Amino acid sequence: MRKKKVAVIGLGYVGLPAMVAIHRSNLYEVVGFDIDEDKINKIKSGIDPIGDRVVGEYLVNNELKVSSNKKDLSNSNIFIIAVPTPVYDDFNPNYEPIKNAVKLISKFLNKGGHVVLESTVNPGTSEEIILPIIEKESGLKAGTDFNIAHCPERINPGDKKWTLYNITRNIGSINKKLNKEIAEFYRSFLPGTTINEVSSLKIAESTKIVENTFRDINIAYVNELAQSFDAMGIDLYETLEAASNKPFGFMTHWPGCGVGGHCIAVDPYYLIKRAGLSGFDHKFLKIAREINNYMPEYTVRRLMDALNEIALPLKKSQVTLLGLSYKANVADLRESPSIKIIDQLLAKGAKVVAYDPFIKNKKHLNNKISLANDLSSSLDGSRALILATAHDEFKEDLPKILKGKKIKIIIDGRNCLDKKEIEKMGIIYKGIGK
Repeated sequence: MRKKKVAVIGLGYVGLPAMVAIHRSNLYEVVGFDIDEDKINKIKSGIDPIGDRVVGEYLVNNELKVSSNKKDLSNSNIFIIAVPTPVYDDFNPNYEPIKNAVKLISKFLNKGGHVVLESTVNPGTSEEIILPIIEKESGLKAGTDFNIAHCPERINPGDKKWTLYNITRNIGSINKKLNKEIAEFYRSFLPGTTINEVSSLKIAESTKIVENTFRDINIAYVNELAQSFDAMGIDLYETLEAASNKPFGFMTHWPGCGVGGHCIAVDPYYLIKRAGLSGFDHKFLKIAREINNYMPEYTVRRLMDALNEIALPLKKSQVTLLGLSYKANVADLRESPSIKIIDQLLAKGAKVVAYDPFIKNKKHLNNKISLANDLSSSLDGSRALILATAHDEFKEDLPKILKGKKIKIIIDGRNCLDKKEIEKMGIIYKGIGK
């Protein structure tokens, strides 16, 4: 008997690690599909295009079947969709990547097949958007001829402790009997992971979006506190450290120069929009998004206040921006606050020199900025810097390098530097709530 064939649609931060996990189990035939030819060519050459340690190590000695040819999807028994779920400029959800993926696989879906969505979506997406497309394009009936399931991803880029192989997953389907079948599939290639079967598609869809909005709300709370405590001259960072020694009833979140990544900065809008269609206004979520979206601008305002202390204008001044990725020690620009900080600085007439040890070219960056090759040279000619990403290199090396530079102001957007050490150098230090 031939092995069941699994097709993974979308080979990014979610799809490619999933494909590797399935392939290494040696239980299935697996093919990966993506419309990005550059990404396909890199994978075929054994190059990891997403900066994932496990994926990179696996590609060195293993060949994956990846393709941009839709015909390679034929005879697949299980389709896993792991495409982006972005928002438009007005923050309305953009379902086009999902719709395109669903239309594609509908041509190859056979009776007894499973369609699993791993992309984060609002409750109702599978039944209101995916189901009608598949039934129209394939002529098959959902729940009897094929299954639709949702198993939201829980990838945390750069996290060495919590990975695809040990984080509990939730899965729900349109048919409870078929849900057990697809849950067993996930258990087969993720044997060290708990697969929790939930009662419906909507419950499965709700879990991930609730997780991410929970974090967004709590981050917004401490970001608003940061602005309040800065105005009152209170160190919020120390306050939160002290509050966190309570053994119950408090979960620490930290303020910063903005919220990035494809999840927290995006997912709440899917819930806001869908609830609105049902007549409910998520006022709390909207306010949280407004607060977090404001933080890059607030960071630049902290810089302007510091410049005023030494009678320097921001206009025509050179500012060094340290860190372009949205989180520490990864090369991921998705929804990065650094991009918004750059836009703010350029709009106010500043010259921007940026450096990130994980970003080596200006793809997806504003061409008006300069990109330095190393930390030391990035500081040359600047009197002020904004640290926007807490890369290890910055925390370890910046204090030593500063001694030979002319930096007069540091805006620590991640509160990761030693304030007293910086101030001893005669440098003005301003954090976010610190």
